[in-house]
Amino acid sequence: MTEITLLDGGMGQELVHRAGDKPTALWSTQVMMDRPGLVAEVSSDFFAAGATIATLNSYAVQRDRLSVAGIEDKFDTLHAMALQEAQNARATHGSGRIAGSLGPLGASYRPDIHPGADVAVPIYSEVAAKFAGNTDLVICETVVSLEHTRCIIEAARSANMPIWCAFSVSDEDGSILRSGEPLEEAVMIAKDMGVDAVLANCSTPEVIAEALSHLAKADLPYGAYANGFTKITDGFLKANPTVDALSKRHDFTPESYADHVMKWVDQGATLVGGCCEVSPAHIAEIAKRLRAAGHTIV
Repeated sequence: MTEITLLDGGMGQELVHRAGDKPTALWSTQVMMDRPGLVAEVSSDFFAAGATIATLNSYAVQRDRLSVAGIEDKFDTLHAMALQEAQNARATHGSGRIAGSLGPLGASYRPDIHPGADVAVPIYSEVAAKFAGNTDLVICETVVSLEHTRCIIEAARSANMPIWCAFSVSDEDGSILRSGEPLEEAVMIAKDMGVDAVLANCSTPEVIAEALSHLAKADLPYGAYANGFTKITDGFLKANPTVDALSKRHDFTPESYADHVMKWVDQGATLVGGCCEVSPAHIAEIAKRLRAAGHTIV
């Protein structure tokens, strides 16, 4: 049938759930500092479930976020920790690729506070440099505006490795970014800038099918990894949010999520996985379904 790349699931939420600590604005970064080895444990569980890519726990390791907490001096150390945890998980599993996660500046889903290129590109580039020679690819994650698209890809190119660009779309309309701008325009910018794949991420599963129809127009490998939140609340769209402002859907079972994913594969998606609230059990169910349908996981 088809070769499908199966990404891992939601590292941040899985860490928060396993740690059981009260979430902070540093989110998964705080857990990594407080509980060394837990990131590798989660990545190992995703590999065991069938994922072929471990995504670095680097999404929120940005100087602007660290400076608010007074720990900007730990920037290099935290990136080294994230890489070591992923490498340890891969060594335990015996195979797999590592993807550097390049998260948004300021906060997720906030195109209104994203800085201009003169500020953003150097900041993103410093993170991308951490991936060069250490990871197999870089994923620009939760990209929510046209300006965000241009800035993050320009920086990612400096790492000289494959680039996947993952866009977060409106939870009501899969054809538009969270900025309200057309997804298709962002996709074409990404294509023109030389990315290797385009995806939709951290959006409700119900809007992904619409998003895929626009991603497909780039004539690049494409796919999706959705989240399991009820909605992105107003409480989360503020300065220094914590994830307890969000809640998991009651209907977000491994079986229900796998139903969505298999429909995306039927649409032509060859890169699938999960974002926030997608656990190893969800990934295991997707792997089972993919194999049952005759697909090969690569």
